[in-house]
Amino acid sequence: MAEPKTAKHPPSKSEGKPRRKKRAAAEPRSRGIAPDAIGSGTPPAAITRLAEAIETDGGTVLAPYKDPLGGNWQIFAALPIDLVEPTPYQRDLSKPHVERLSKAMDKLGRYLDPMIVVRGEQAEASHPYWTPNGNHRLAALRELGARSVVAIVVPDIEVAHRILLLNTEKAHNLRERSLEVIRLAQLLAQTEDRPERDFEIEFEEPALLTIGLCYQENGRFAGGAYHPVLRRAEKWLGSALPKALETRRERAGRVLELDAAVTEAMKKLKERGFESPYLRPFVVARINPLRFKRGGNPDVDETIETMLVAARRFDAGRVRADQVARTGGAPEEG
Repeated sequence: MAEPKTAKHPPSKSEGKPRRKKRAAAEPRSRGIAPDAIGSGTPPAAITRLAEAIETDGGTVLAPYKDPLGGNWQIFAALPIDLVEPTPYQRDLSKPHVERLSKAMDKLGRYLDPMIVVRGEQAEASHPYWTPNGNHRLAALRELGARSVVAIVVPDIEVAHRILLLNTEKAHNLRERSLEVIRLAQLLAQTEDRPERDFEIEFEEPALLTIGLCYQENGRFAGGAYHPVLRRAEKWLGSALPKALETRRERAGRVLELDAAVTEAMKKLKERGFESPYLRPFVVARINPLRFKRGGNPDVDETIETMLVAARRFDAGRVRADQVARTGGAPEEG
């Protein structure tokens, strides 16, 4: 019996063509140094001097070594806890966070997270070691009565200035970030006359400097409401850091003046019965001249002035309840 004929289907477009292989995800290029080279070689003179200073201070050098990524020499050491202090420009301690850390350390019976430390001329003689990223761990250890800390001691004081990159033990909010940046800028301005724009890595973004000055003047300043506008309009200044801080101090004064006008507009809304944690962001959004603009190169001082005029003319009678209800964003920071 003959086999039934099968119907022939027209060849698909893909038939006869070799299938393209999916490109494998690119692997990161090999970099850094091998494990057997981490501790090999002769440490440079700066590391030798640092090791001698650590021993003189009553500490113990556990090992000089090269970091595995950049190959920079540093020292793993045990230090008397009384000689270590946080950098003076970093955020204030969070008592709840210190309590959580101390309880966790006490329960585990171990301290497993070495902090980064620098020994520099800027540190006080009684506390020659500064940690830019270990404030809470240091406080927790002291609360537990610890006598020493183990730390990675870096010979370059500039590392301590990269505080926003290093401080990862507790997430920063805007208030903490901006206060750290302005404190660092004020400290550097005592000895540095380089342009502000040369400190882009240390300060992260120019708006933080202005906002930090506002927080120093008014601890209850609601920076979250103004950060989106300032972040878009602010630029790094080309003037020397001390002069740049004078310019930013004047600008911060105008921002605080704007905030006072926004507060008055909020009062008008409250008198009409509006209650919301987003009243300030709502008013700021209404008077923001950049909200419908895309791109461009806005002038920050002109933007602040335009918003100030609009805030003083704010008409609460034209605001509907549904408009406020749709508002989100950053509520006020205490």
